[in-house]
Parts: sequence; structure tokens; C-alpha cells
Amino acid sequence: MEGRKTLLFFLLLAAQLCLSSAQVLRIGGIFETRESELVSMDELAFKFAVNNINRNKTLMPNTTLTYDIQRINLFDGFEASRRVCDQLALGVVAVFGPSHSSSVSAVQSICNALEVPHIQTRWKHPSVDNKDTFFINLYPEYTAIARAILDVVTFFKWRKLTVVYEDSTGLMRMQELIKAPAKFNLKVKIRQLTPGNQDARPLLKELKKDKEFFIIFDCSYRMAAELLKQLSSMGMMTEYYHFFFTTLDLFALDLEPYRYSGVNMTGFRLLNIDDPWVASTMDKWAMERLQGPKQESGLLDGVMTTDAALMYDAVFMVAVASQRATQMTVSSLQCHRHKPWRFGPRFMNLFKEAQWDGLTGHIVLNKTDGLRRDFDLDIISLKEDGTARGIVEGGSRLTKRWIKIAVWNSYRGMNLTEKSNRDKNNNVTDSLANRTLIVTTILENPYVMYKKSDKELAGNDRFEGYCLDLLKELSNILGFTYEVRLVADGKYGAQNDKGEWNGMVRELIDHVADLAVAPLTITYVREKVIDFSKPFMTLGISILYRKPNGTNPGVFSFLNPLSPDIWMYVLLACTGVSCVLFVIARFTPYEWYNPHPCNPSSTLIQNNFTLLNSFWFGIGALMRQGSELMPKALSTRIVGGIWWFFTLIIISSYTANLAAFLTVERMDAPIDSADDLAKQTRIEYGAVRDGSTMTFFKKSKISTYEKMWTFMSSRQNTALVKNNKEGITRVLTTDYAMLMESTSIEYISQRNCNLTQIGGLIDSKGYGVGTPIGSPYRDKVTIAILQLQEEGKLHMMKEKWWRGNGCPEEDNKEANALGVENIGGIFIVLAAGLVLSVFVAIGEFIYKARKNADIEECASLSTMMEDLGISLQCYKGIRRRSRPHSGARSTCIFCQPKPAAKREGRRRDSST
Repeated sequence: MEGRKTLLFFLLLAAQLCLSSAQVLRIGGIFETRESELVSMDELAFKFAVNNINRNKTLMPNTTLTYDIQRINLFDGFEASRRVCDQLALGVVAVFGPSHSSSVSAVQSICNALEVPHIQTRWKHPSVDNKDTFFINLYPEYTAIARAILDVVTFFKWRKLTVVYEDSTGLMRMQELIKAPAKFNLKVKIRQLTPGNQDARPLLKELKKDKEFFIIFDCSYRMAAELLKQLSSMGMMTEYYHFFFTTLDLFALDLEPYRYSGVNMTGFRLLNIDDPWVASTMDKWAMERLQGPKQESGLLDGVMTTDAALMYDAVFMVAVASQRATQMTVSSLQCHRHKPWRFGPRFMNLFKEAQWDGLTGHIVLNKTDGLRRDFDLDIISLKEDGTARGIVEGGSRLTKRWIKIAVWNSYRGMNLTEKSNRDKNNNVTDSLANRTLIVTTILENPYVMYKKSDKELAGNDRFEGYCLDLLKELSNILGFTYEVRLVADGKYGAQNDKGEWNGMVRELIDHVADLAVAPLTITYVREKVIDFSKPFMTLGISILYRKPNGTNPGVFSFLNPLSPDIWMYVLLACTGVSCVLFVIARFTPYEWYNPHPCNPSSTLIQNNFTLLNSFWFGIGALMRQGSELMPKALSTRIVGGIWWFFTLIIISSYTANLAAFLTVERMDAPIDSADDLAKQTRIEYGAVRDGSTMTFFKKSKISTYEKMWTFMSSRQNTALVKNNKEGITRVLTTDYAMLMESTSIEYISQRNCNLTQIGGLIDSKGYGVGTPIGSPYRDKVTIAILQLQEEGKLHMMKEKWWRGNGCPEEDNKEANALGVENIGGIFIVLAAGLVLSVFVAIGEFIYKARKNADIEECASLSTMMEDLGISLQCYKGIRRRSRPHSGARSTCIFCQPKPAAKREGRRRDSST
């Protein structure tokens, strides 16, 4: 018995020695509890961290961590002071909590006085003169959060946004954004949620009415969960809205009800979930939470919030600092004695020098104020199709719900992730697959028409046309389904004097429809309120009018092939050529001949080209009949040849154009262009009311079009029509011209042979697929339209729907009278020939005179002039040959001295 007692004594002694060698550190926790929860999340994380540290024998091998927990009510600063004094009396190395600002200040003042580290994990209002040297806060510093929010707004290139904050601390986090408009050309509206009231529907209704699509919510995750429910009930959880939540717990919310809404939702995440150790710790946490009391609604089951993760890291910070602390004793402190802990300053320095990687990333404290300044924030966003990628359900049920698009560092700023860059290159079908889009359109042939069928049709099967085929092709490429709806007011969309829109444009602005697939013209004013894809069809404004009636041929219609100017020029040419021929024939000596060839000694010579004969020669050649007169001299033959060539061209042109005038019916069109319309008031003209054509004339600054708009606006009840169908009926039944798109005119004229297009295009524009501003579908629809264009399918669809039965073949070109611009060159040739003939005649005259001078030794100038005057007498075709007068005193020209024998021989020959 004594041996056993001795053994038991030694065992107890050994155990006591072991316990005396193991150090026990106590930490205190003061936690506020809400009425709806028995235990706060911070307290659960506090206990979870202590238990994990004690299980890890390598972290604190000779130290056991224990805790003292005190629970207080919210906003009870006095109770917090009393409880922290109780914990300091027990002896603690650090105090955690509470979370509310009033209680934090009370606890902090006591810890600062007794030099015990006070550790916070919640956002604390910054102090202008911070003298709390024993204060540590692991929550990211507020100015850094403010810069992160501004960088996110800049990253998304927002130009107009609304900030909705829950309490005054939100304005502190928004200070950089509030100062940004002057620098970044940013329009910021600031609204506050009603304090103490979780019903934000009145405010959300105003935001929806004001078309505020980019909204930043600064609130707690509990309020964020309520806001998401109310946003969904207000119909604002659509792809046109982009919500940014500043809470660091956005990833922890249950977003299953909004999975397929397509809403754009972005937020911050502090937890470093990519680390395997972090994921393992979160799995352990989730398993414990699922076995414990049910978590508050709005959060995913078993998820660890950011506050819990920060509390976990704060407790681990005590363990890391304690590793480096040697010979540190914990003593009981009394609040009323004001005797500080002598190891407090050294332990505080160990906190600030420690660096480690926790659940919330790399942790480094500022040595001056104990705040956490160097940290990373993940920028997370829901995937476009509603499923998220990234994290987060607790435990082993990690599902990919979020995508990390960027990482923001408090010193380096924004840095895009490789994963987000790859996602930008995803197939265009990613965000539209399995989506049902509402498509607004308007009845307009051949774009959208009711399908003719013996059976009653429903849904999209009721319609057919070019736009329906285009929708089908877009659906095949992008993978979406669609529901076609006709626009309620039957209008395309125009702006009234009050700035209000109607028609399909209004439905896109109000997000009643996702797409507008119709002959909707891309205009400047529309582009300011909605977005357009690239045009799928190009066109212009033209005039639709009845085909003009053919004119009956007149009595003198045989004159039509040549213009009046040409007829006048031909008559002048005939007169001129006849006169030139007469003069040249009289001037040249080779057109004079002996009328009595049997009597060579006769002094009479004759010329056939009298003035009347010259006219007869010209008229005979012009009538292609000829005459008995034939020119003999080279000069007169040149005149005759040129005239014959001239008459050949004139008669051939007249004959050819006469055939065209006899076979083509001339159309008598009262108008040929928009200028003709503007200059008259007899024919009424107009366009479709509230359409792009009307807007073009209304906004145009060109004088002609301004004049046309003045005419149309003065007769709005009659000039402007409700739709194209009404306008076509008016064109057929009244004297009315309709201004409309050229593609519609082409379609109509193919099916109604009594209508035609007058003039060319007044402008150039295109039809595009309309979407609301900021719609994620616009770029994808554009890519699909470009693909259809390159494949030639747009052209094939146009050929399919525009090809009609056709009108009888007819030559729409009228035969125009030939003018100077057509055959003016022949007159130039004729004039050149006449000038040439004059020079040739002069040469012939000189040559003949020289020859006569050689024969008769001398030719007097007066004799030659006398002979020339006789030759030019219009009424004489016969004259005598000139002889030299021996007694006359005259000046001899072309005189040459001749040898006597030669002169004598010539005289003898002459006498013979």
C-alpha cells in the first residue's frame, strides 16, 4: 500500500510540474448579440480560432490559449466598460470587441490607459487625432476602400451613377467618388436609405423611373440581402442594371433566386479563397455551422463571413505574437488603480512587427497607428448567364458562383486577372444561350407581316417576313429564344416637344422589350437614348409617286429627234455653206469654163455656181438627193465633201433617233426630284408621322428640305400619314407624293406597276437592331449581323422577300432630242472644212494669176480686181476673159522680163 501511495504521489508531482511548465494565455472577448441570434458570428469565430490554435501543437507548443467571453447588448457602452474591467482583473493579454462604435470607444479608452492591446475587426470611424497607441484593427483602412471604389467605377467606365448609402459611415467610404466628378467627368447622385426601415421600395421605384441603371449600394450584408429581394420584386434584376455592393460579404449571400436573371452584380471580397489552407479552414467552419444553430437568413448555409474570417485572423495574430514573446507574465489589472501592464508595450510591438498569411490575405500592420493598410481586394462579379464562378458555399460544397475579374491592391491599384481576360474571348453565345428575349416590332411589308393560313396561329408563328428570318438567323447563331410582340401604339419612335418618346424606342427605353427588330432607322437622336447594332440594311429617302401617263404624238412630232437648237444650226449651216461655196466658186478660176468648147477664141467664160445654184447644191446634199452641179476646183470640192460628210452625220443621227421616238412612249412626269416638289404646291407630299423620314425633314438645315418641312407641318392632318399602307393608298387615289425609304419603294413598285420611284436618294442611312442603352446584347447581335453579311445571307433574304411578280418589261428611259452636246462636233468639222476651202481657193487664184502673167507678160492689179468684181455678181454666170489694155495706165503685177524670141513665139501662137 505504501508503494502504491508513493507511486501515486510521484505521478501527481510529475503532472503538477508539467502543468507548471506549460504557459496559459487568456484573451478576452466582448461581443454584442442581436435579439434574433443567441450567439453572434464573431463569438463563434473567436471560439473556432482558439480551438484550432490549441489543436495545432506546432504553433504554440508550450502555451495553451484560453478565453473569457462577455456578452452585452447593442449600444451599451457602460456595460462594455464594466465587462472589460472584469476581464482585465482576471488577467488577459488582449481584448477583442465589441463592434459598435460607442462601445468600442469606451473599451478602447480603458485598454489604452492600462496598456493592454485592444483588437478590432470591424470598420472604425477614423479619428482626427488618434492617440490610441494600443489599438489594432484588421479591417481594411477606409481611405483605401474609398480609392478602390473609385477605381472600380473608372474600370467599368461609368459616366452616370447613383450612390445609395445606409448610414453616415457610407459617405466616408464614398469620399473619393464624391470628389471625382470634376476630374473624371462623372455624374453622381447620392441617396440615403430610410434609417431603421428595411423597406427601400419607394426609393427603388424612383431610381427605376429616373432610368438609373448603375447603382452603388453601401450597406451591410443583411441590408444587401433585403435589397436584392426588393430589387427582384421591382423588376430591376435584369441585365440592364449593374449593382455594385461595397460590403465585403457579397459572396456569402444566397443568390440562387437570381441565378438566371442576367443581372450585373459586382462586389469586393477580402478572403483569399484560392489558398488551399483557406479553403480547408472554411470547410471545417462549414461543417461545425451545419451541426450548430441555424444561420441567419440571407446567407448561404455554413458560409464564413468576412467578419468571422477577420476575427479568426485576429486570434491567430495573438498566437503569432506570443511565439516571439519570452518571459511574459500576465497580471491582474484594476481599472480604478490605473496601473498599466508592464509587458503591454513590448507585446504591442510584437503585434505590429508580425506578418503572416491569414484567411483574409497577407496581414501587415502600420507601426504608427496599428491599422491595416497593405491588403488585396478581389473584384468579383456574377457570370453573365446567372451562374457564378469562384466560390462559395461553405464546407465541401464549394460551387463556382463568382468570377474574379481583377485584384485591387492598396498600393498597386487595379490588376486584371488572366481568367477574366480569357472570359472576354468566350464565344458570343455564352450570355444568350437559353435566354428568352422580348422583341418589339411593327407591321410593315415585307419586314413583318401576318402569315396567311387556314389554321389559327399563335405566338411567333403568326408572323413572317424579312425581320422574322433575320431573327431566326440571329437566334441560331446566339442560341436565344424570342417572343415577338407588336408595338402598342404602332409607331417607330419619335420625340415630341416635351422630349418624350413613343413607339418602339419608348419600349426599349422602358425596358419593355429587349430588342427591336424592324425597319428602324439609325438616327442621331435615337442613338442618344437607345443603342443600335451595325446596320443590316442600307437605304435612303426617296419619292413614291404614280407613273406618269404617256403623251400623244403631235402633228410636228417628226421634229422631236433633234432639238430646236440643232434645227436652227442646221439651217444656218446650210445657208453659210451655200454662200461660202458661191464665193469660192466665183473666186477660184478653175470653176470658170468656156461655154463654147468648139470656139476656143471665144472671150466668154461661164460659172455654174450662182447663188441659187449654190443653195440648191446644199439642199440637195442635205436631202440625200444630190444635184446636177458638180464642183471642179479643189477648193469647191473640199466644200462639197465636208458638206456631204456633215449631212451624212446629221441625217443618220436624225434617222436613228426618229426610230426611238416612234417606238418609245414619252412620259410626262410633273416632278423629277425633291426640288420640283419643293417648288410647287399643287401636288401634296408627306411622310409617316413620327418616323425617321419625318424627323429627317424636321431636323434638316438644308433650305430645300426646310421648305418641304414647312409645307408638311402646315398640313399635318393631310400631309402626314399613320403608316406606309395609308400613304400608298393616297398616292394611288389622289395627287399625293410620299417620302419614304428606298427599300420600301422598291418593294412596293415590284408589286404595283402603277407606282414608281421619282428621283434619286435624298440621304443615306441604315436599319439596325435596337437595344436599350447599356444592353449586353448589342455587341453580340452586331457580331452575328456581320457574320450573316459575310456569308451572304442578308442578301439572300432580301432577294427572297423583295422579288415580286414583276411588271411588264418596259424601257423606262425616254428618247431625248439630240442636242449640241451630242452632235456638236460635226459643226466644228464643217467649219474647219470651210476655212480650208477658203485658203485653197486663194491659192488657186494666185496660181492662176501667175500663170496668166507668164503668158501675157503682165497682169495689172486693176484688171484683176475688175474681173473679181464681175465674178462675184450674183446674177451673172457669164463674163468675158480679161485682156490687157495697151493704152491704159495701170500697175502691172506678176511682171517678168521675157526674151524677145520667146515673146514673139507666144504672139505667133496667139495669132494662130
